Amino acid sequence: MTGYTATVTVRLEQGVLDPEAETTRRALERLGFELSDLRAADSFEIDIEADSVADARERVTEMTEQLLANPTLHDYEIEVEQR
Repeated sequence: MTGYTATVTVRLEQGVLDPEAETTRRALERLGFELSDLRAADSFEIDIEADSVADARERVTEMTEQLLANPTLHDYEIEVEQR
């Protein structure tokens, strides 16, 4: 088995209300910053032992779909690197 670190980034799908991002965007604009959009995201780092990168990605995808992200509301990205 090899050690891998997976980084999972979860964000609301485009078009879903994101009150945290909206509040932050307005605050940045009040501070004088110009931006066209802002989206909030959660990031999770998972250390896992697996036989291959593909196996690690598959297991982390299962974790993400079962707990970390709601597929009806969220998009997610998974990056896997060998430790």
